[in-house]
Amino acid sequence: MDYSTIKLVHQTVIGLSISGFVLRGLAVLVGAGWVRSRAARTLPHIVDTVLLLTGLLLAWTLRLTPTAAPWLVAKLAGLLLYIAFGVVALRPGVALPLRVGAWLGALLTVGWIVSVAISKDPGGFLAWL
Repeated sequence: MDYSTIKLVHQTVIGLSISGFVLRGLAVLVGAGWVRSRAARTLPHIVDTVLLLTGLLLAWTLRLTPTAAPWLVAKLAGLLLYIAFGVVALRPGVALPLRVGAWLGALLTVGWIVSVAISKDPGGFLAWL
């Protein structure tokens, strides 16, 4: 696979992952039953695995290292924060106000990750403040 194809797949699964998280988050917050289905619990893991694999393949193709691309390290740190927020937001039994805050925190974090990717600046949109 060439670079542009890998990048297109990566960008496509980014859109799917974010859209899926937004929909699942809204559904959880309003108490929709479909979010407990097997598909709703499995599909995000498949999408996110493809996302991670294509991201690693892009970094390998471009020969990026943490010292040569500090923005990549920032994205990975942001990814860990996004996952933590997402776990709290989608976990059953967590108080609704905490879930809403975690969901909004996850969305803000993923927006920052995208801004880091676009700007290649570890500060992302925070660097513009």
